[in-house]
Amino acid sequence: MLVSDVVPVRNALISVSDKMGLTDLAAGLRAAGVTIYSTGGTRAHLENSGIDVEDVADYTGFPEMLDGRVKTLHPRIFAGILARRDDDDHLAKLDEHDIEPFDLVVVNLYPFAATAARPGSTREECVEQIDIGGPSLVRAAAKNQNDVVIATSPEQYSEIVEQLDTMGGTDSDLRRRFAAEAFEHTATYDRSIADYLSGDHVSGEFPATMNVSLRRKTQLRYGENPHQRAALYSDPTERAANLVSARQISGKELSYNNLLDLDAALEIVRGFAEPSASVMKHNNPCGAATDETLAGAVEKAMAGDPLSAFGSVIGINRTVDVATAELLCQPGLFIEAIVAPDFEAGAVGLLTTRPKWKDNVRLMQVGRLDTIGSKFSRRFISGGMLVQDADRMTSSSLQWKTVTETPVEDDLWDDIAFGWEMVRHVKSNAIVLAKDTALIGVGAGQMSRVDSVEISIDKAGDRADGSILASDAFFPFPDSIELAAKAGVIAIIQPGGSRRDEEVIAACDEYEIPMVFTGRRHFKH
Repeated sequence: MLVSDVVPVRNALISVSDKMGLTDLAAGLRAAGVTIYSTGGTRAHLENSGIDVEDVADYTGFPEMLDGRVKTLHPRIFAGILARRDDDDHLAKLDEHDIEPFDLVVVNLYPFAATAARPGSTREECVEQIDIGGPSLVRAAAKNQNDVVIATSPEQYSEIVEQLDTMGGTDSDLRRRFAAEAFEHTATYDRSIADYLSGDHVSGEFPATMNVSLRRKTQLRYGENPHQRAALYSDPTERAANLVSARQISGKELSYNNLLDLDAALEIVRGFAEPSASVMKHNNPCGAATDETLAGAVEKAMAGDPLSAFGSVIGINRTVDVATAELLCQPGLFIEAIVAPDFEAGAVGLLTTRPKWKDNVRLMQVGRLDTIGSKFSRRFISGGMLVQDADRMTSSSLQWKTVTETPVEDDLWDDIAFGWEMVRHVKSNAIVLAKDTALIGVGAGQMSRVDSVEISIDKAGDRADGSILASDAFFPFPDSIELAAKAGVIAIIQPGGSRRDEEVIAACDEYEIPMVFTGRRHFKH
């Protein structure tokens, strides 16, 4: 490395919204002899932490004004950032006007996206979070990357301090990397503002433009198959509990397929108010259940398809307690990963020490599940992206209609409602059998609906007797009803809407099976 590649840091400008890690950074800078200039709340935070700070208002000779809207927008600030150190005329101008050159700028922006995503936030509150000086400082420092290092994230602080300790300054690789990240930071910020404001003016429910800004979180070992490369990217606008922002408290690195299955498992249990569990295999549920206790729900879910459950991932909508962990530690079980809002310490101890898989199991803590996720679902295709409303709304039972002469017994409604909630999480053509609010048979992804019926019955075996059947779309022929009746199905729920509905209804009445129409389809391709 050439000596000229390293730029000393003598003066730093710090003005941040997110104070995470700030005190440690400032202490490291002061230990390296760096003079720190700061504004408003950042200056107060540092001074309260015992860090000597120069007030920007004293330096510029111009006070903060307009409720803090104008703080750093001053020639003494921007000239100090933008001056080229290899240009004698630039340096002469700094000397002429007694301007200090800034070698480090630390800025992160007002939390616009978080404010806009907060339920109940007003337009005025959101507009007030549109940062003006911050993006200007970031862009100026990033532009002058040959001489200035820009930090926009607390994750960058330790690397800056490390370079100051070891080299007495920052190298060009770090400055260029951080400059690229800075422009991405401001681009993402501006995109979130544009998306919010355009939502007020477009006709219809979808914005005229939709920007997707994702940040790579980690490189995965491989994709769906070992010959495919893969990475995980985070969406900074997502506020609901999710796998990308989850804390992994145990286990090996998550794979591409683990993440897909865990995401699907979490989506299932998120929809239930009762203690619930889902068991995923190859992105379809092979078991799921609700119960009065979490351990009961997990036991019923694991019993849905014990053979397929081997090597599965599990989604849970409550804190995993010791009783549930004891159940999952039974001999003969192998679990790849578990996602839940939280884990009791005793449960973690059991899951990571008692079974053969021990500390290999991935335990993912996602936090509370009460925040609703994005109202849109997105899917990339060649040349663009498909966007639709997320299929989060199930039709109200008040809209359901019993279309057979045979009525629904009162004690069947819980199973019917459970089956209807579950079928929307299964790949179409989808058929599920349920009993005692537990999934006992699944037919997924078949080209023919009757094939899915056959598979679900085969999976359920003798348990099909006394179960209810849910179908994600209408039955085109009565042949599926005949199969269900022979297996012992005692109630059916489906959307309806086929030209042969009357034939299907007649078949149900022939077998004295009540049928409920929902009027809503739940395809999942």
